[in-house]
Amino acid sequence: MSVLVVGLSHKSAPVSTLERASVSGDTLGKLLHDVARLPDIAETFVISTCNRVEVYAEVDRFHGGVAGVCELLSRYSGIPAAELTSSLYVHYEDRAVQHLLAVSSGLESMVVGEDQILGQVRTALKVAGDHGTLGRSLRDLGRLALRAGKRARAETGIDRLGLSLVSVGIDLAVAALSKDSALGKAQGQPGRNEPGRLRGRHVLVVGAGAMSGLALATAARAGAAQVTVVNRTHAPAVRLAAGVGGAVADFADLPAAIAAADLVISCTGAANLVVAETMVREVLDRREQARPLVFLDLAMPRDVDPSVAELPGVSVIGMDTLQASARGGVGVEEVAKVRAIVDEEFAAYGSAARVALVTPTVVALRAKAATVVDAELARLAGRLSEEGVSGHALEEMAQTVRRVVDKLLHAPTVRVKELASSPDGEEYAAALRVLFDLDPRTVDAVTRAEIESPNITSLEGGQ
Repeated sequence: MSVLVVGLSHKSAPVSTLERASVSGDTLGKLLHDVARLPDIAETFVISTCNRVEVYAEVDRFHGGVAGVCELLSRYSGIPAAELTSSLYVHYEDRAVQHLLAVSSGLESMVVGEDQILGQVRTALKVAGDHGTLGRSLRDLGRLALRAGKRARAETGIDRLGLSLVSVGIDLAVAALSKDSALGKAQGQPGRNEPGRLRGRHVLVVGAGAMSGLALATAARAGAAQVTVVNRTHAPAVRLAAGVGGAVADFADLPAAIAAADLVISCTGAANLVVAETMVREVLDRREQARPLVFLDLAMPRDVDPSVAELPGVSVIGMDTLQASARGGVGVEEVAKVRAIVDEEFAAYGSAARVALVTPTVVALRAKAATVVDAELARLAGRLSEEGVSGHALEEMAQTVRRVVDKLLHAPTVRVKELASSPDGEEYAAALRVLFDLDPRTVDAVTRAEIESPNITSLEGGQ
């Protein structure tokens, strides 16, 4: 079995394609089950964010796995296969593992080092686990990816230097607000990521999910004079607003809330547009003509009708704008440190995988030795019992023989595991199978049992 990833991201696809390909909620669950049912796939999880949609799978056959996943992505997105293919990338085996490690470490994000992706990978693994599509292999790989991501943030400055999409979007929004407004001219152009860059501004956050919480917290830290939350369900909005002392408005009053705001940050999970052009046109009639209005649309698919940007005094900053503007601010040295961590974790993964390959051979060898010992002890016990040797003495002899065999096997089996961690490690396992005439069917049976029960290594006698 090998790891396969088929996906598209901000690096390979336009925002319009990412919007259509994005999956969440019940649709994500259905996709997971359909992928898991493909004949060449044993387990799977899906990372679906505003920046990427990636299907990770453990596959028997490369071509069958790729074809099946591509067909499902086309079906769920409604994008014809011929059109979708130009935006897809495929990684297999080592490259698939390296890609996931880079993703979780923030190296593949639109804003290098942004702090959302680690939580998104964790959520993807949990959702797959909840739907029963995550097996041992990808669960272990997921843990490795999360560990690499945590190390990247703990051991380097990538997390401190990297900016979230929200921060980058707010910087762009501040620039748009300050360009023409009297308040902006009086304050001067705020610096990038400056704590008080939203001073005097009224910020409206539409939605109450994780991204909305980040947007709200970032706006509050940026010195917004007032923050308001609007959500279809009232209770989550109340909880979110309470964290920063913000206000809450009913979703039915969204037009009035927009009319009172300078910056509207929208990040709902709605399948359709939340802010229509007709709504904003009516809102503008209630506002002072001199006041600019900026929409920061962080949703995927988008919440704000793109035609809103054509209205006078209105700016819309969407994912496509962020894609063109995000730079992350991460130094070359920090990126190099993170890449070194990714390389270390990948090397550890490769070493562990090679050791895992030799483990069934070691277990089969010990099982064969135990069978031979048991047969010889049974023969010996029959002969000695006739000569009047006591049961206690027989047991002592049996334990001695077993200890001798264990000690004789201990050094070579430990050594073969050490050697197995090298790139040519499988050759040592093959040599064991030849030298001890191990039945390949026995080794295969151990391998299957190991997949079904992670505790199979207990057969090695703890050596």
